[in-house]
Amino acid sequence: MGVVLIVLAAGYGATAGWLLPRAAYRLSVEPGEPWRDRCPERHRVRGWLGPARCRAAAEVVVRGSDTLPPAAAAPHAYGRRAFPLAALTAAVCAGLAAAVGARPEGVVFVGLAPVVVLLALVDRAVHRLPDVLTLPLAAGAAALLGVAAPLPRSGGDWRLALLGGGALGTAYLVLHLINPAGMGFGDVKLALSLGVALGWYGWGVWMAGAFLGLLYGALYGLILLLRGSATREQGFAFGPFMAAGALTGVLLGGFGA
Repeated sequence: MGVVLIVLAAGYGATAGWLLPRAAYRLSVEPGEPWRDRCPERHRVRGWLGPARCRAAAEVVVRGSDTLPPAAAAPHAYGRRAFPLAALTAAVCAGLAAAVGARPEGVVFVGLAPVVVLLALVDRAVHRLPDVLTLPLAAGAAALLGVAAPLPRSGGDWRLALLGGGALGTAYLVLHLINPAGMGFGDVKLALSLGVALGWYGWGVWMAGAFLGLLYGALYGLILLLRGSATREQGFAFGPFMAAGALTGVLLGGFGA
């Protein structure tokens, strides 16, 4: 049964990861700008899910004041490649399935994992965590774990999950108020959902995941400083490290539940 769950989770993760590149490209804009609806060659991007590849070779392209003929609009790739994202998301989902096993919260964690991967991609690209993803993710994690809590073989506590979300969100809010340039408000909203996931397995897992997220980010910043790639005042995307810390915590909690 365990192997079947891992294979199913990996298949789901691979499928979801294959569909993420287009959404990551469209969402990777600066605050206040509309979502991208054109590829770098100015072809219209249709839909939100799928590989970031333009196939509209027959579309007329407008570049500045010039209108190119349809024959010049050759298909091309843009944004992230689909295969590496499919492999990454498959590995994350398979790891969660292996750790949590046939418990109802496993469906929640595996189901929401691609959204966290998408947020990490957008944050890495433009140092932004869009509300259109962070807020529904927090609400969805809380609601779905609430459904999972009374089911047989449930391995966590919904009340602790809600407290964990509030606690981690508050902690990151304090960090944001102390240093707004170093900790964005998007990180605060992402902390709500990650705190819910970590709190599900108790305060020990919560503390481990919260600490590891900060540790991963600090180590990355230290490496950048030692390599001379950044200065002390220069910021970097912290969301991926928050997600990695939470993933580590949930894996530990799942194996220990």
